Amino acid sequence: MNTVSEIVDMIRSIPCPDSKATVQFYDSWAENYDKDISLLRYRTHLSAIEFLTEHFSGSREEAVVLDVGCGTGLVAKLMNEEGFKHFTGVDGSQGMLDKAKERGLYHCLKKALLGSDLLPVEKNAFDVVIAAGSLGCNYIPVRGVGEFCQAAKPGGLVCISLGHHTEKRQQEFKVNLEQKLQLMEKEGLWREVGIKQFECYMLNTHAEAPRDSEELPSIPGTCYLYQKC
Repeated sequence: MNTVSEIVDMIRSIPCPDSKATVQFYDSWAENYDKDISLLRYRTHLSAIEFLTEHFSGSREEAVVLDVGCGTGLVAKLMNEEGFKHFTGVDGSQGMLDKAKERGLYHCLKKALLGSDLLPVEKNAFDVVIAAGSLGCNYIPVRGVGEFCQAAKPGGLVCISLGHHTEKRQQEFKVNLEQKLQLMEKEGLWREVGIKQFECYMLNTHAEAPRDSEELPSIPGTCYLYQKC
């Protein structure tokens, strides 16, 4: 098992990160991912699902869920424990998809690098679209949220969670994302159900040393929940 310091060094070692480099990184991380992010106090999936389930009023057993940036399937695992049964997952990393498949919870798993590829699902097909921690620089770009909305059924919920990362480009990403979400509401594509901040998204892997779990500060996050018109 890696230590927090080793995980931080590994994350910082991605050379000149871009989308393809990020995919390669996650392919190599897939085997130890779940254990490592637990050490990093990664909480965004927990916060997103808690916020989503507070506002979901339909049949959980019948709801069809699209998990965007599904990774190893942590979102499906937790949502299944809350009564949801039908999952489609999309991720850019084959290594992550292989781990997600092992959970036996996904009806369908598809590989796509969103930003370069279109979201490979039917439109107006999902009761819930959830993207827990999968947007950001070198991840899913802001324009991807338009495809989330297209994938949702009329009346379906779209839940997005984002960390308040301290790097300037990530802060700019958050501003751009919120502008896009608001613009889509003005255009009548969806309505805001709620926005909720939570205290711990994960440990700040870009904070100054010392880099152990007792010393690293955490960064907060925000959940955005919209209902398609």
